[in-house]
Amino acid sequence: MILFTKEIKDKLINNHNQQDGTKSFKVVCKLFNPSGPGTWYLTELNAEDNVAFGLANIHEKELGYIDISELENFRGIFGLKIERDRYFESNKYTLEECKQL
Repeated sequence: MILFTKEIKDKLINNHNQQDGTKSFKVVCKLFNPSGPGTWYLTELNAEDNVAFGLANIHEKELGYIDISELENFRGIFGLKIERDRYFESNKYTLEECKQL
């Protein structure tokens, strides 16, 4: 599975380009590790360095920057890759709301 469709990637990049420092965009997509801990809620993506901003929940929930290349290269148990939650409702939740999920 590709992590980002063209529509999702364009929205993430657009959010990055419109950033005013508040980090107040709604979550565009959710990624997860199907074989262990790890969930990422992303709001923006810098296309130049492939680094996203969002909420990472691995052992605890924290806001910050996420290297997408690292997630793309990750292989978990049985070689499973990080996946995108195809049923996650884009632009519905804030990062603060995702902390409660």
